[in-house]
Amino acid sequence: MANAVPSRAGQVNLAGDPLAIFLKLYAGETLAAFWANTVAMSRHIVRSISGGKSAQFPASWKGGAAYHTVGTEIVGTTVAHNERVITLDDMLYADRFLAEIDEAMSQYDVRSLYSTDSGRALAQVFDQHVLQVMILAARAAATVTGGDAGTAIVSANSKTDADTLIAAIFDSVQALDEKNVPDNDRYVFVKPDQYYLMVNSSSKLIHRDYGNEGNGSIAGGFVARVAGCEIVKTNNLPTTNINTGPAAYQGNFTTTSAAVVQKGAVGTVKLIDLSTRADYDPRRLGTLIVSKMAVGHGILRPECSVEIKTA
Repeated sequence: MANAVPSRAGQVNLAGDPLAIFLKLYAGETLAAFWANTVAMSRHIVRSISGGKSAQFPASWKGGAAYHTVGTEIVGTTVAHNERVITLDDMLYADRFLAEIDEAMSQYDVRSLYSTDSGRALAQVFDQHVLQVMILAARAAATVTGGDAGTAIVSANSKTDADTLIAAIFDSVQALDEKNVPDNDRYVFVKPDQYYLMVNSSSKLIHRDYGNEGNGSIAGGFVARVAGCEIVKTNNLPTTNINTGPAAYQGNFTTTSAAVVQKGAVGTVKLIDLSTRADYDPRRLGTLIVSKMAVGHGILRPECSVEIKTA
């Protein structure tokens, strides 16, 4: 009996790596899943670097102004300067091993399932770390001497009462305004529990006489903005005592209810963007698929972050 002559669907022109075509699909699906599941990437400062282990973010504080006295020489005024340095973490990765026999017997596309899962896993860790830093920024001292530190708004019932949380958001926005934080790119990050409390609130948040139709609806189950800030629903807002993982992101977040943040509060340094590689291992008769990225997160402008907490 003659051996079968297989046609490998993943090969290019019947030659070479039998997974060559599959790799592009997997990587593309992982990237798509990452972008579909991250809420923090576009809501803070991201800087790509071509080498090194860290990046410097210069900071300065506003100088003064004065009236000129006729005949006197203008010689300039001093402006305080400082910097924030964000250091890269170890490589963040998601690995999946696909046995050849399992893939052969599967009645569905296992690679697509794994690719989506890898993208979601990376997005979750990315968002968790960025949101932890956002809260830590609200607790941080000023970057420049004479500048503003982060802000804490204590609201005892902000986790359980929508109107209380909404009032705390307005207090947070007022704090940002008083520190001359830009009006644009402001966000409120909340857990689903607090989000749906606001959707279902009896206040003026969703009301045809006080808002517009695009701000949300009970029927649609969404609310778009409060006090000019976009409302972002996420499971990754820290609300526990985190003492594992990178030390720079650890903290006790058990009283955290929400984060009100302007985009300049936190920065990310990116050395290696999200990429995927799959290698067939003949010793194990399967394919090891690894998605990875090299990033690091840190505080930039504490005055741009407000933590709403219960105590």
